[in-house]
Amino acid sequence: MVKLTKSDGARAPASIARHLTLEIVRVTERGAIAAAGWRGKGDERAADAAAVEAMSHELSRIDIRGRVVIGEGERDEVKALYIGEEVGSGTGLEVDIAVDPLEGVTLCAKNQPDSICVLVLAERGGLLNVSRNLYMNKIAIGPGYPEDIVHIDASAEENVNALAKAKGVPLSEITACVLDRPRHTSLIEELRRCGVSVKLISDGDIAGVIHAAQTDETGIDIYLGSGGAPEGVLAAAALRCIGGQMQGKLILDTPEKRARAARTGITKPDTIYSITDLAAGDVLFAATGITDGSMMSGVRLRRNNVDTSTIVMRSWSQTVRWVNARHAR
Repeated sequence: MVKLTKSDGARAPASIARHLTLEIVRVTERGAIAAAGWRGKGDERAADAAAVEAMSHELSRIDIRGRVVIGEGERDEVKALYIGEEVGSGTGLEVDIAVDPLEGVTLCAKNQPDSICVLVLAERGGLLNVSRNLYMNKIAIGPGYPEDIVHIDASAEENVNALAKAKGVPLSEITACVLDRPRHTSLIEELRRCGVSVKLISDGDIAGVIHAAQTDETGIDIYLGSGGAPEGVLAAAALRCIGGQMQGKLILDTPEKRARAARTGITKPDTIYSITDLAAGDVLFAATGITDGSMMSGVRLRRNNVDTSTIVMRSWSQTVRWVNARHAR
């Protein structure tokens, strides 16, 4: 199944070779298959480690000169896919890589929906470099609305009212997606007081942001709340490909967090990042389902083969493909 949509107007030449689209699909497929062996077994570390090892091995086979800018952690914290690691065969295009080998690690451990394996490949310098231990306030909506119809510094009530007005519907027909966390208690209460329906997710805010940009399929109109900063960059990369608006603001409320951000070149704590600040230039995004979800089916482990379902997207062409593959065991 292939969906082709192209932006109007002239575009700069593509910076990333088209064949790399399928190459990154192979990486997320392998990561998802490895993690799927740990579904429902309650061992988050083992599932994540399996995905990391598989993705790292597959990345080494691609003819790129890749640099991990968003990975599993700092160099002294993890063995593979650490920030700054050089990946690929060492030949070909210089690119930046962002990975989340197991988005929704708890979802995988509990065999619950929407655990995915994610990789983003971008032009060198195209991705905001943020630490895995930092959090970000995020707001995202789908395409087709005036610019700045919502704003991260506005209240939740102001944002959903503006969105309902732009959409031409009452607030009761707006659905907001929010991570189910104690820190979001007041946000959830505010949304419900407005009459907005709240879709709570236990994990997986990359998928949550993407769902807000696919309202016709998901029924979700807006994503609100805080989550991992790296996941914000990965989600922004996806929105660059499918359309939508997003803003992010890092939560740098302690000296340690500000110091960690400064090590990656971030020195202004109050910066509001637009979607292109988070992910710029030519961007490829791939995600393979580990457990069944609203975007993709999960890995099917059969006697003689394995089935995978992947979504892969490109910002330059605005192309979205669903790749269903069968792998021999």
